Formats: sequence, C-alpha cells, structure tokens
Amino acid sequence: MVEATNFIEQIINSELESGVCNEVHTRFPPEPNGYLHIGHAKSLCINFGVKEKYNGKCNLFFDDTNPSKEKTEFVDAIKEDIKWLGFKWDEERYASDFFENIFEFAVKLIKDGKAFVCDMSPEEISKNRGSLTEPGKESPYRNRSVEENLDLFYKMREGAFEDGAKCLRAKIDMASPNINMRDPVIYRILRQTHHRTGDKWCIYPMYDYAHPICDYLQGVTHSLCTLEFEDHRPLYDWVGIELGFSPKPRQIEFARLNVTNLVMSKRYLKKLVETGEVDGWDDPRMPTLTGLRRRGIPAEALKDFCSRIGVCKANSEVQISYLEACVREYLNANADRAMGVLKPLKVTISNYPEGKIEQLDFEINPNEEVKRTRKINFAKTIYIDEDDFSLNPPPKYFRLKKDGMVRLKSAYIIKCDDVVTDENGKVIELICSYIPESKSGADVSGLKVKGVIQWVCENDAVDVEIRKYGHLLLDEQYPGQDFAERMNKDSVTVFKGKVEPEIMQGDEDKAYQLMRTGYFKRLNVGGKPVISEIVSLKDNFNK
Repeated sequence: MVEATNFIEQIINSELESGVCNEVHTRFPPEPNGYLHIGHAKSLCINFGVKEKYNGKCNLFFDDTNPSKEKTEFVDAIKEDIKWLGFKWDEERYASDFFENIFEFAVKLIKDGKAFVCDMSPEEISKNRGSLTEPGKESPYRNRSVEENLDLFYKMREGAFEDGAKCLRAKIDMASPNINMRDPVIYRILRQTHHRTGDKWCIYPMYDYAHPICDYLQGVTHSLCTLEFEDHRPLYDWVGIELGFSPKPRQIEFARLNVTNLVMSKRYLKKLVETGEVDGWDDPRMPTLTGLRRRGIPAEALKDFCSRIGVCKANSEVQISYLEACVREYLNANADRAMGVLKPLKVTISNYPEGKIEQLDFEINPNEEVKRTRKINFAKTIYIDEDDFSLNPPPKYFRLKKDGMVRLKSAYIIKCDDVVTDENGKVIELICSYIPESKSGADVSGLKVKGVIQWVCENDAVDVEIRKYGHLLLDEQYPGQDFAERMNKDSVTVFKGKVEPEIMQGDEDKAYQLMRTGYFKRLNVGGKPVISEIVSLKDNFNK
C-alpha cells in the first residue's frame, strides 16, 4: 500500500483496502474561460500527483457548459501550461462530449418524477429559495405531470422558448438546510455559439448537474476539487444516486491556494487585462501560469512550492516570500552566473594598455561539482554599478570609494585614484588603476580586499532596458481591502543598463544570476533588448 502523506491519500488507501475501488482515476477540470493561475497549479499537482503515486489515470477535462465565456484560445493556453509543468493527461475530454448523455439523464430524472420544468425567472427563483434560517417556497410549477414536463423540456431543446423563459429544476427539498439542495436549476435556455458544438444546442446543463455525470462517464473514481465545492457535494451525490451510478465517483475537497500580494481571481485578472493595467495575460507580474513562465519562474520551483505547502482541509494564506524562496533556491543551484549593471558608471583604468583586450576565465556556476568557465573580455574602459561606489561611504563600506580598493569579479583589484563629476556634482566617471599581479586565479599581489563587484567591458557590453518587478498588490499596507484599493502603481521599475553579451545571445527562457542583484532572463518585447527580473537575491522568507 502506498504511504499516505495527506488526508486525500488516506481516504484513497482506505477505499483501495476495503475494495470500494480497484483503481484511481482523477481529472483536472478547468473551465476554458480564462488562463490558469498559480492556484490551479496546486490542483494540477494534487490530481496528477495522485495519478503518479497510485499508477492511475488523470484526464484533462474541460468544463465547457457556459459558452458565453469560453474560447478555444483558453483551451489551447491551458494545455500549453500543463505541458510546461511537465504533466501528461491520459485523455482529453470535454463536457460537450457528453451533452447528449447529459440530456438523456435529465429525461430520466423527469420520468422518475425528480425534475420539472419551471417558468419562474432567475430572479423569482432566487427570491423564493429562502435563507439559512427560513425554508424556500415551492415553485407553482413543481407538480406538473411527467408528460407535460417531457413535452416542455423537448420544446426547450428545439428552441421554442426565449432565453430565461423556462428552466429545468431538480425536485429535491425546498426546506433542506443546504440551500444548494432546494430544487436547483439543472438546465437553462442560452442561445450562445459554443466553441465546439456551434449552434447545435440552445439549452445547456448547469455545472453542478453536469459535473457528477461527466465524472461517471469518464470513469473517474475520485473527484478532487477545492473547498468551495464542499457545500455542493450533497447535490453531486444526489445526482449520482438518483441516476444509479455504480460505482459512484467520490468528491473530496481540499483547501485552495491563496498567496499574499497576488490577484487570485479569474474575474479580476480579466479586468486587469481589459483595463490595460497589465500588458496581457502573460505579463510577468501576473500570477497566471503563462505570466509566471514568461517571467522565468521554473516549473520545477513552482511544483516544489506546491509540494511544500502541502494538502490541507482548512483555507489559509501563504506568504509570497515562500514562493520566492523556492524559486531562489532552485535558481541558485541551476542558474548560470553573468554580469550586468543597472545604473552604469564609467571606469577608466589609467594604467591598462590602450587597445588591449584580455580574455579572462569566468566561472559559470560555483555550485556545480564539475567546474565550468567561459571567456569574458577585459579592457581599459569598463562599467560598474553606481551603487558600488560612494563618495561618502558609511562605516564598514567594502565597495569602491575614493582611494579605496575593490576586486572586479574574475578580473583584477582596482584602486580609485580620481573622480570626475558634472556641473551638478554627480559622479560620471572614475579614474582607477589596476594591480597587474592581482589577476583572479593567479593573484600574487598579497593584497587583501573584502569587496567584490560586478562590471561589464565597454567593448562588448550591450545596452538594454532592465525591468525589476514589485508585487501587484500591497497586502501588508491594505489588508482585506478590495483589489482596486490595493493595486501597486509602482510594480515595474525600469533601468537603462548594460549587460555582457552572454545574456542576450542565450535562449530567451534561460535564467542568469547577476551578482548581488537578482535572477534575470531575456524578455521579448517587440524586438528591443530587454532583460527582466525573475526574483531578487534578497531572501525575506522567515524559515
């Protein structure tokens, strides 16, 4: 028996041992009405993780019962995201595959006296549903004969009535303490072109009714979904029992993933895109999987994050710093090192030979067991970052200062001899000298300096736009307020920097660590040279 690590696996083990089920078959059931976000990553990891752990099956199931919001664009994007995470589904199915079956099952419910056609409007149905303390009122159409209900239901399918004029409701219990069981609507009239079936249908099943039927017809044994569906489980079970499903799939709920500083609602994400507050669904600030992928978040790090937060029954909120720590840990081990400066400051090395270009060895990744190096150019003029020099340094300042020394990464120790300023007193150039005997890997100078800084060579440095990202939401400053009141208007900072050519020549998805700055990748923005931050080096997660 598989060792259980969470309550879902404990339930599955118990059912396998008792013979309730002989195999494990799950499904990942997105509605194709938007792009997947980080919350869906947890559901993906759970559903496909169960498949892998029990050597079972997992279908990709599209809940396409609401054609007014669904598009093939979203179907394609969802499949691409799942492939990026490295998951493989066994079958690709759609609710629309089963529309005829779902209709016939509704006919069966009518014949069994378990469903009726109702002429009440959606507003009237809602008004008469009751409250948590008061029972609902039965529809005046509840006791129509089976023959009349069948006739009306077939006419609904044929398009004889206007949208909203009639609906099909399950006949359960208007006094049930669970409001979802008070004669819920299971079919509505909706004239919308479906992305797969076109205009074949003008009536569509409601999700709560179609859900258990589609699970059963696919052979799903365990319907794993988020906690908001817990109150819907009695209706899920009612449909399966009344239609005689054997074996009947079991619904198990788990807590959804909530992360601070992130918009975790498809509706709000869509609003951000439509209002132009972000550049699209794949904006690197977006928590969509396509946005995370474009930002450079490794799929392995995201899956590691989902694994670490675990599977629980109670909703909670995870600090975004935990996600960033997982990304940082992965990139620290796997990302190549490179150099770049966000705010370039020119450095002229006065005693370096004019016209000489020297090739130095640069270590690609210090964490690798087998050391690898590549060549970088060094010449008389280089650039360092403005933040690595100070005219008035504080105590214990180990970077470059007037008359001070610092080591250039993989190169030489230099000393600042003079400072050039503009008419406003801003430092625009440093005149330095280098110590020829201090070459990295062959240092015989005997000098000891504590500071090591990055730099780029003027001869081949690439001028780029460098983007650093903040969070979309300001959770700490505005806890509990509406998204619109918590939007971070300064979530992007743009620098005009310089980077070594290695970064711009590599694969667009390749991540690099820039010394003491962060992890970056090349970003395709209309053909112009841009690199964007994946995550900073600063780790503010309290382990």
